[in-house]
Amino acid sequence: MIEAFVMGRVGIDLYPNQLRTPLHNVRTYTRFVGGFAGNVSTGLARLGVKSAILSRVGAEGHGEFVREFLASESVDVRYLRTDPVWQTPPTFCEVWPPDNFPITFYRRPTCPDWQLAIEDFDPEAVAVAPLLYATGTGLAQSPSRETTLATLDAHRGTTIFDLDWRPMLWERPEEYPALAAEAAASADIVIGNEGEVAAARLDDVPVLVVKRGEHGATVHENGDVSDVAGFPVDVVNGLGAGDAFAAAVGHGVLRGLPLVEVVRRGTVAGALVATQLSCSEAMPRLEELEGALV
Repeated sequence: MIEAFVMGRVGIDLYPNQLRTPLHNVRTYTRFVGGFAGNVSTGLARLGVKSAILSRVGAEGHGEFVREFLASESVDVRYLRTDPVWQTPPTFCEVWPPDNFPITFYRRPTCPDWQLAIEDFDPEAVAVAPLLYATGTGLAQSPSRETTLATLDAHRGTTIFDLDWRPMLWERPEEYPALAAEAAASADIVIGNEGEVAAARLDDVPVLVVKRGEHGATVHENGDVSDVAGFPVDVVNGLGAGDAFAAAVGHGVLRGLPLVEVVRRGTVAGALVATQLSCSEAMPRLEELEGALV
């Protein structure tokens, strides 16, 4: 049985081999699987969770690269569909440690994962799974928007909604708060950094986890507020840290741990990824996470 389904953005990350270099001067890159769904499903699998991805890739070499990598990580790819029209999107970044990582997305006018439809997977199998992830970026276009909202509403297990606010990916950014509120209303746990929480303008969320980077996180749980300390590391690339955080949170929830402890594990997982260039390939395995927690 699949323990966790991860819905949404997946593609390839092209990360520069020349750090602290403007994009127009970068000569060579290393290719990794990237995007929330690619990273989180990998992170879960490495922590021992039986995970599956709900998304689409293109019918070309990059799509095959994504599929083969995820399968090699023991992610279930049966619902990673191949889009017949749109190509797998690349994402470029610059790396300026410790806190500047500009991103250039290639997702316009649309891309495969924004074409995700209910017909691409078994809704009942997803509805009864213990854990489901969805993101704000999945709400930016149709039919992914309607697919995300319907799947969240139908899910009967624990649902994690990651705010994943990327204003450059929205044709009408002003639509984000209302759609984020609708998605959050169907979620058991909402995760976002301080900027994402401000952008979503959420008024009443029973469980909200606010990521604060090197300063850790704050857990708002049914009126109680708890601060979780950060895990200091030398940062190489902060991208992907939030996805490792989300994966560790899901793993802890599935194992029945208290939420504050779950979030502590998330901060450590995120910090471990931040010490490396890649995202998906840097996701910690369970023994690595447990070792850092000691």
